[in-house]
Amino acid sequence: MKANVTIHRDFTISPVDDRLYSSFLEHLGRAIYTGIYEPGHPTADADGFRGDVIELARALDTPYVRYPGGNFVSAYNWEDGVGPREDRPTRLDLAWRTRDSNHIGVNEFADWCKKAGTKPMLAVNLGSRGLDAARNFLEYCNHPGGSYWSDLRRKHGWKEPHNVKLWCLGNEMDGPWQVGHKTADEYGRLANETAKAMRLFDKSLELIVCGSSHAGMPTFPDWEATVLDHTYEAIDHLSLHMYFGNEEHDTLNYLAKAEKLDRYIMSVAGVIDYVKSKKRSKKNVTISFDEWNVWYHSHEQDKKILEGDDWPDAPHLLEDIYNFEDVLQVGGVLNTFIRRADRVKIACIAQLVNVIAPIMTETGGPAWKQTIYYPFLYASLYGRGTAMRAIVDGPTYDSAFGDDVPFLDTSVVRSSADNALTFFIVNRHLTETLDLSAKLDGFPAARVVEHIQMTHPDLAAVNSAATPNNVVPKTVSGSTVEAGVLTSRLPPLSYNVIRLSV
Repeated sequence: MKANVTIHRDFTISPVDDRLYSSFLEHLGRAIYTGIYEPGHPTADADGFRGDVIELARALDTPYVRYPGGNFVSAYNWEDGVGPREDRPTRLDLAWRTRDSNHIGVNEFADWCKKAGTKPMLAVNLGSRGLDAARNFLEYCNHPGGSYWSDLRRKHGWKEPHNVKLWCLGNEMDGPWQVGHKTADEYGRLANETAKAMRLFDKSLELIVCGSSHAGMPTFPDWEATVLDHTYEAIDHLSLHMYFGNEEHDTLNYLAKAEKLDRYIMSVAGVIDYVKSKKRSKKNVTISFDEWNVWYHSHEQDKKILEGDDWPDAPHLLEDIYNFEDVLQVGGVLNTFIRRADRVKIACIAQLVNVIAPIMTETGGPAWKQTIYYPFLYASLYGRGTAMRAIVDGPTYDSAFGDDVPFLDTSVVRSSADNALTFFIVNRHLTETLDLSAKLDGFPAARVVEHIQMTHPDLAAVNSAATPNNVVPKTVSGSTVEAGVLTSRLPPLSYNVIRLSV
C-alpha cells in the first residue's frame, strides 16, 4: 500500500507552543505519595522526593505540571497543605474516597518542580470555595512580602515567591460528579469575578476557564458559549478534557478516536470564534487541553476502592498498565495536537506518575517507563518549532467515529533551533506495510538523520518492573531522501519518528 505526503516550506500551520507537552499531578492514588514523594526510598533526597522519578520526569522536558487537581481541587483547602507538617490536618477527599495527610502542599510542589525542570500550573477551588480563597492563594504564592499571606509563606520557610503564571479557574465544573457543580451561568459569573480579582493583583497572569469535561456532555457546546459569554475578555484559555479507551477491543475504532478529538477541538474553536465575533473582540482565546490520556485498563479494579468505605491513604487507584496498542493511540493524539497547534496552546498528559501515567513506581522499589512514555518523549524532544501543513493522499477506512480515516496518521514539525524536520507517523493498518513517499518542496538539502520506530508482535505487550524494556523504540534503516522525496517502509501498527536535517 502506498501513501503520499506533500509538505512545502512555506505552508505552515502555527508555531507549536512548548506547553503542548505539559503534564499533571493530582492528589489522587499514588501520584504524589510513593509517586514523586517517598521519604526513606533509596533514591529519595533530603526533601523526600524520589530521585529516580525526577530523572525520568526531567528527561520528558515537560514545561508545566498542573496541580493539585483535577476533581480533588473542588473540595481542597489550600491552607491545609502549608505550614509545619506536624500541624497539617488529615482530610477526607470526597472525589476519590481516600485520605490525604497534606504532607505535600504548594510549597513542596514548587520545590519539586524546580528539581524536575518544570513549572507549576495551579488550580483554584471554585467548587466548595470561591473568589476569596483564590485571591488569597495567589497572594500567598506570588507576592514578595509585606502582606499577610506573603509574610505567612515567608514564615513557613519560602522567602522567595513562586511566581506562578498559569492558573486554572476550577476543574470540570460542568460535571455533576464535581463537588460544587454549577450551571454554565453560575460558573461563568463566578469565574469572571475570580479572574477580575486575580488580574487586579497581576495583569500578566494567564487564566484558564473550564470548558466541557468531554465531547459527550449533554451541555456541550452550549456550556462553552455561555461560559465564554461571561468570561471572554477576562481569561486566556478554555480548558478541555478527553480520555480514550478500547473496551470493545476493536483496534481500528480505537485508533480512530483521534478523529473524534479533532472534531472536538474544531467544534470548540468554532464556539470561541462565535463569541469573539459576538463581542467584537480583538482578543484570541485558545485551548488548554489540560487532561488527556488513555484511561480504561484500571476501571474494574478501581471500583472496589471508589465504592468502599475504607478511606485509604494513597491506594493503587487509576493505575492503568499501558500496552503497545496504547503507544499508537498516544502517538495519534499528539499528532492531532500538533496539527491543531494554531488552536491548542497547552496540553497536559494526565497524569505523570502512577495514576494513568507514563512513569510507574513500586513503593520502596524501582521506577520504570510505561510504553506510552516514548511517544510523549519524542514529541516533547522533537515536536517543538513550527507545525507544517502535510497533505496526505493514501488509503483510508471507515469507523464508528468517522469515515475516511487515514491509515497513515502524521504530523510534521520544523525546528529552526537544530535545522531539523521531524515526521511523527502512525501506521494504523492492521496487516499492511505502508510505502511512504513524502515530497519535500523547498528543502533541497534534506537528508535522513535517524528513523526511530516502535513495533511489537503483541498489541497487549506491556512494560513492568521486571521487564522494563519489553516495549521500547529502536533505530532502523531504510529511510532515504532522493530528488527531494523522502521514502520509507512503515510496518503495520507502527509508531515512527523520522528526523531530517534540512
